[in-house]
Amino acid sequence: MHTDANGSSTVSRRRFASIGAGALAGGLAGCTGNAADTGSVGDGYGTGDGDGDSTGDGYTVVASFFTFYDFADSLAEGTDIAVENLVPTGLHGHGWEPDPSIQRRITDADALVHVGPDFQPWVDRAIDALAAETTETELINAREGVDLIDLADSLTEEEAVEDAKDPHFWLDPRRAKVAVANLADGLAGVSPDHEATIRENAAALDEELDALDEEWNAVFDAAERDVAFLAAHNAFGYVSERYGATIEPLVVNLAASNDVRPADMQRAQDTIAANGIRHIGAAVFEPIRPARQLLEQTDVTAYFPVTPYAGTAESWVERGWGYFDIAREVNLPTFRILLGIDDPEDVTFADYGRNFQP
Repeated sequence: MHTDANGSSTVSRRRFASIGAGALAGGLAGCTGNAADTGSVGDGYGTGDGDGDSTGDGYTVVASFFTFYDFADSLAEGTDIAVENLVPTGLHGHGWEPDPSIQRRITDADALVHVGPDFQPWVDRAIDALAAETTETELINAREGVDLIDLADSLTEEEAVEDAKDPHFWLDPRRAKVAVANLADGLAGVSPDHEATIRENAAALDEELDALDEEWNAVFDAAERDVAFLAAHNAFGYVSERYGATIEPLVVNLAASNDVRPADMQRAQDTIAANGIRHIGAAVFEPIRPARQLLEQTDVTAYFPVTPYAGTAESWVERGWGYFDIAREVNLPTFRILLGIDDPEDVTFADYGRNFQP
């Protein structure tokens, strides 16, 4: 039986047998590192820097989504747990469809960190498949007990979880602390001997999330504009709810070619003209075509990067950026521009800056 490690039932753990671990280590050669290491760049996968490895001396935990890989990796620092990010570098963790090798990595792992049911269909299928396996992988649900908000009209029903709720809760630092607690409980169950270290790391993460919460709050307190506009998909509903802000997508439903439909473009231009919009946000891991069209066909003069932390870029891995770095180097600077706090000429991005191309 497979139940969440942070739920009411306990699923037994196992270490890899030495012969199986040797085969697995060979298969994952080059896949060890950290969100803050460069080891994930070559193969597209990131893994944690805990003292554990896949040779039988420690535990392996795999994660289905970048944000919670990064949190789990931080929690595992100084323990015998190695954390691996299943989603390749440069890809969005929500809509990705893996090949069959990912199921084997999940089955071989001691635990799987996931974002709850209905969010990633491939993860739901992988969890269902575990029921047929003879080995057991613990399930750590990062979303357990999180207070979710209703799905906005600008998001599609396909994105809904738990009866029409918005899944993007981790963008709110306070709700992210609930996920950290869930992950800490789960990892402590995997490696009880290192529970004290995991709890210390969780306390440090909580402090960092509190600091980030204050930084977001300061941005919206200083805002010169009432609304921040994005080129397309708006995953920032939890930021809006937490800080009493208005964040709106200029376009919602794209054509099959990812183009903005003429009628939607006219509505976008009307909104842009009515609000004097010159700068908008564009998602790093989504089609850039809508932002380019708005730049070319409306009064918008520039777009800047935003990301819901759904993935990581090779350049970010090379710099050792995790959730907090991306918040401070990508999202916060862009929102300061969109809200009229900073002049774009005074803001420097490491990459994916003004009118970036993927």
